[in-house]
Amino acid sequence: MHVPDGFINAPVSVAAGAVAATAVAVSLRGARRELDERTAPLAGLVAAFIFAVQMLNFPVAAGTSGHLLGGALAAILVGPYTGVLCVSVVLLMQGILFADGGLTALGVNITNMAVVTVVVAYAVFRGLLRLLPAGRRSVTVAAFAGALLSVPGAAVMFTLFYALGGTTDVPIGKVFTAMTGVHVLIGVGEAVITAATVGAVIAVRPDLVHGARGLAVPLKLRVDGRLVDAPAAPAAPVPAAARSTRPLWISGLVTALVLAGFVSYYASSSPDGLEKVAADQGIDAKAREHAAADSPLADYSVKDVSDARLSGGLAGIIGVGGTVVVGTGVFWAVRRRRADDLTAAATAAPSAH
Repeated sequence: MHVPDGFINAPVSVAAGAVAATAVAVSLRGARRELDERTAPLAGLVAAFIFAVQMLNFPVAAGTSGHLLGGALAAILVGPYTGVLCVSVVLLMQGILFADGGLTALGVNITNMAVVTVVVAYAVFRGLLRLLPAGRRSVTVAAFAGALLSVPGAAVMFTLFYALGGTTDVPIGKVFTAMTGVHVLIGVGEAVITAATVGAVIAVRPDLVHGARGLAVPLKLRVDGRLVDAPAAPAAPVPAAARSTRPLWISGLVTALVLAGFVSYYASSSPDGLEKVAADQGIDAKAREHAAADSPLADYSVKDVSDARLSGGLAGIIGVGGTVVVGTGVFWAVRRRRADDLTAAATAAPSAH
């Protein structure tokens, strides 16, 4: 759902940019509360993983494909504020290096694919967790539902942007029907990928899944016919291997590199949901060439490498590597800012008495 330049007029694009900038600023502050020394590097990995999986377009209908948006996955794994930043980093890398998503439409894309998907998915996720019995299975089910609804939510937001500033004269009813129809199908794929990934991480490190925190259920004992809470067992020391995030980080990075560098070659070549709707309805009549169309990595291929498989694979590996470096740098900076704030608060506290 990467909106190119020319779909939305300048005033609405500027307004969307202001909304996106505000959301990113709020998320930078909110992420300080979500990130610690363990989760900061994992957030960079989540961004790289989303980049990789977005290269894997899957067929959803005749001549149409879809790909992961990633807002639901990021929000559930590392928190909603950090999730907005993860997807924003991905979109920035894609727009600048790979000519995917217009530069003037960056605010539209961040609002659609980062902010709306995270808000919708996390609201549904948290709402369902209040209704479902506590447990890992409930987290996976809630993740599936949140991801499923987040994609048509982003399609509705695009329709709103088009209604306010579309550059072509297409009836808004047609745009709404076409966009939501195909993106409901794409949402199913999003839900499957999100639930499978969340379930896999919970299986090995539930303590690192933001959305699974606080799910421990006290053990019950039956005494005189009544259920009572069992006495808390003494805390056992946690082995260093269990505390380390290195094995998960390495395996996650290797998976992302394999997906982007090798599996992506077999992805569907059909246009994605927005591209198909735009072509069918005439929304793309005033689309403009991307400012980075001559980039050495434009269209996810390495310039001057003639072999398509090698070219695409190298581009994917470069994209994953660049995203994990940039993302990890951003999240470590946010984490360090939080540490500085805590240190300043602790230093100032004695002088208040």
